[in-house]
Amino acid sequence: MNDFHEIIERLKDIISSKKIGGKVYDKDVAAELGIAQATFATMKKRGSIPYREIMEFCARRKISINWLFFDQPAEMLIEETQKFFRVRYFADLRASAGGGAEVFDEGYEYIDVDRTLIETMLGTLPSGEIEAIHVEGESMEPTLMDGSIVFVDRTQTDPSKDGIFIASTANGLFIKRIRRRADGMVELISDNPLYAPEILSPEEVRIVGKVVGNVERL
Repeated sequence: MNDFHEIIERLKDIISSKKIGGKVYDKDVAAELGIAQATFATMKKRGSIPYREIMEFCARRKISINWLFFDQPAEMLIEETQKFFRVRYFADLRASAGGGAEVFDEGYEYIDVDRTLIETMLGTLPSGEIEAIHVEGESMEPTLMDGSIVFVDRTQTDPSKDGIFIASTANGLFIKRIRRRADGMVELISDNPLYAPEILSPEEVRIVGKVVGNVERL
């Protein structure tokens, strides 16, 4: 539904539910939207819908904009939304062969991943956010292929547990298996036998998180 008059009538219904007595006029809608009456009259004549103002109105009133524009019940939106888990995706962040940023703080976008897939990878839904970055290089093949996307749980930073971790070093981010040696040094171990383990002191390595799943590049 994108008809100006229908949308305005629905807005009037919303406004009237909060107004004690009296009819709701165009001037009332204009005031609620923060639009000058003359400007609103012109928009009405042209059938020009004030989308931004309406979205701000819906945010203030906690109203589903999908219900307002498309008559889509909020319950349906909730049901559909609950099918997905939100992941922070760092499209420009690379790890494994070195280089890249040392922290996951900016330059990301949100993507929605099927909740069943997340539950399958982790065994349960995490309480915090899962983040996704790209694998670069061949050091973790055949387990992780160059160009694949890995999902990282930042709450898991104990390298004594089996698995693959994201490690931040002075040379950038690496995706490796991590082993603490008896002498206190830390080994960054590749699954590809062509790559020898890298040995660093504990001060040179910070565990960012554990890889909990991956999606291979097609």
